[in-house]
Amino acid sequence: MDGGIEPKMSVPRDEELSEDLGFGNFGCSHYRRKCKIRAPCCDEVFDCRHCHNELKNSLEVNPNDRHDVPRHELKRVICSLCHTEQDVQQHCIHCGVCMGKYFCSECKFFDDDISKWQYHCSECGICRTGGEENFFHCSKCGCCYSILMKDSHNCIERVMHHDCPVCFEFIFDTTKDITVLPCGHTIHLECVEEMEQHLQYACPVCSKSYCDTSRVWERLDQEVASTPMPQIYQNKMVWILCNDCGETSEVNFHIVALKCLKCGSYNTRQTQGGPTSCSSRIEEMVK
Repeated sequence: MDGGIEPKMSVPRDEELSEDLGFGNFGCSHYRRKCKIRAPCCDEVFDCRHCHNELKNSLEVNPNDRHDVPRHELKRVICSLCHTEQDVQQHCIHCGVCMGKYFCSECKFFDDDISKWQYHCSECGICRTGGEENFFHCSKCGCCYSILMKDSHNCIERVMHHDCPVCFEFIFDTTKDITVLPCGHTIHLECVEEMEQHLQYACPVCSKSYCDTSRVWERLDQEVASTPMPQIYQNKMVWILCNDCGETSEVNFHIVALKCLKCGSYNTRQTQGGPTSCSSRIEEMVK
């Protein structure tokens, strides 16, 4: 997209357009709305900040020139119906059309699809979806969570102010669905689903199991019992760290897997002594 603006469409004042004219017919793949933005960083016109960011951060762009639009610095918008460029406001000053059923003057944000139940969180400093009554802001985590998690989530300071550990997209203002793992770390839901397709069931940040693995551990118990070790290793002891409970313990070395003496998890890592255990066996057991 370039910064060119088409000539204004003549609209007689006594025949002003209905503010709902063109509802749902304008916008981009990210938002339905009746205005475009002039990016304050490069003075070009885009349908929305995501359209800008995708283009300006593409592989074709020189790494030194890549950038995101500073959303709160947006000052000018262009009406999609009459093409009038103007200061940020909900209704066009020329044709009177409502440029977004949902409008946030803080975020300079427009959206005609109010079925998302958008709301502005003053503590997050951005607009979120899902309905304000269904979420609460955790000051320590620095983000909004479902009200269902208010008394049960594990607080981790500024937990969403980082990149997704799988796809490396910034989590805090992502438009994708996010899930909170039992350990408290956050990740895109689609990334978790992709991990499961590759038989990965541990948090990529802290390595704690994020689902019920008791049946897998039972199968590993049987595998260990049916796989006797050579005489040279039968009395070999090694130290392990459990990724699930955090305890260290000294256990008999086994090539299949090493079991935590406290919680019974096989999600462990060897820390001292003997050959390294074959952790890939855990992945094989969940197939």
